[in-house]
Amino acid sequence: MKKMPVNRRQFLGRSLAAASLLGCGPALPNLLRAGEGARPSNRVNLACIGLGIQGTGNMRTFLGHPEVRVAAVCDVHETQRRKAKKIVDDFYGNQDCSLHQDFREVTARKDIDAVLIATPDHWHPLIAIEAARQGKHMYQEKPMGWSFRAAHAVQQAVKAAGVVFQFGTQQRSGGNFRFACELVRNGRIGQLKTILVGVPGSVSACPQQPEEAVPKELDYDFWLGPAPQKPYCHQRCRPYNDKEGWSVWYSILDYCQGMIGNWGVHHLDIAQWGNNTELGGPVEVAGKGVFHPPGMLTDCAVSWQVENRYANGVTLVHMDDATSKKHPLQAGGHGHGVMFLGTEGWVHVDRQKADASSAALLQTRIGANEIHLFKSDNHHGNFIDAVKGRSQPAAPIDIAVCTDTLCNLQQIAVLLKRKLRWDPVGEQFIGDDQANALLDRPMRAPWKI
Repeated sequence: MKKMPVNRRQFLGRSLAAASLLGCGPALPNLLRAGEGARPSNRVNLACIGLGIQGTGNMRTFLGHPEVRVAAVCDVHETQRRKAKKIVDDFYGNQDCSLHQDFREVTARKDIDAVLIATPDHWHPLIAIEAARQGKHMYQEKPMGWSFRAAHAVQQAVKAAGVVFQFGTQQRSGGNFRFACELVRNGRIGQLKTILVGVPGSVSACPQQPEEAVPKELDYDFWLGPAPQKPYCHQRCRPYNDKEGWSVWYSILDYCQGMIGNWGVHHLDIAQWGNNTELGGPVEVAGKGVFHPPGMLTDCAVSWQVENRYANGVTLVHMDDATSKKHPLQAGGHGHGVMFLGTEGWVHVDRQKADASSAALLQTRIGANEIHLFKSDNHHGNFIDAVKGRSQPAAPIDIAVCTDTLCNLQQIAVLLKRKLRWDPVGEQFIGDDQANALLDRPMRAPWKI
């Protein structure tokens, strides 16, 4: 890693935390295990790590929760973390919110009970693992991270620490999504045959940029972290802003799967919920995609269509919105969202509304003795309830990993452009060493799991 000047406090903090992250030091005890209640103020002390558009939005939501105190903000962009501190301090009317550049300083703090993780995707696993080692509950933005293997490492760390994990698939706490899945699970559309999933395609297209001087406000080497070393340019790692729009890193495979995983994880989670495969996966995956042309900074799939076949006979077709709208089985003019098609009708759901093959279907009441899925009406509030022992998380670690696995399988199928057979029990591709090699991704030293 490039040498950077640090003061004594930074050196000691980073050295001790690095030893913990790399497995050389003991984990701190959990400070607020589920069921033990909050500290005397009865509020959960929360630190927010990653303050782009999603992290700041989540932070604002937690600020409004009466049982939460946002105590710290952390980002490698000085501008981002100072903006976040001002939001917090203005809300509370004081200057108490602390600033951090290194997530390891935050996770090592004894006064922090939980963390929000909303960094670029390639950082999610390492931060989550260290948060678990330090006994911190966590609300982690989707997706799980960089690879199938990294997601499983997070799962192991969370279970070993016994901390609460909430995945940022907030549709799990949406009434329309839950109702649509209950209709399907209770046979209201007959036997489920096909699921169509449409999500936004690539959000950014950017040509290669000339190398630029790294601005003083950014720790660029730390931003890259486990990703490959690449020359700095403004577009590579800028946060979302109103002038330039979505961050380009969403469409660079070094940091993100593109919308196949970053957005796809939302609707694929609902598709698996309705299919009763939320703790499983398909047995066969085949797909194709259109990628940015060579010579671009962005290199993810712009559009795609992937077919996933399950052992129960259901086929799940995941597409970008434009492709989904043209699918021959699409009904009701839909493209974006999740459509469940059965032998006796269909139901469609997105973030705006639910729709169905008949108006009567939407008026259905689920009987007391029928299947009722886990109910949460507030994803962030449900997380705090889980931390305080009043509830289970709506999107726990096991479900998060299974949904994330589905995203990874589809990404691999699109990259290899061939049909792949998957063993959901053994969790590997059958007879395909090349595909299995893509279940893991190397990390740039000194970072490792």
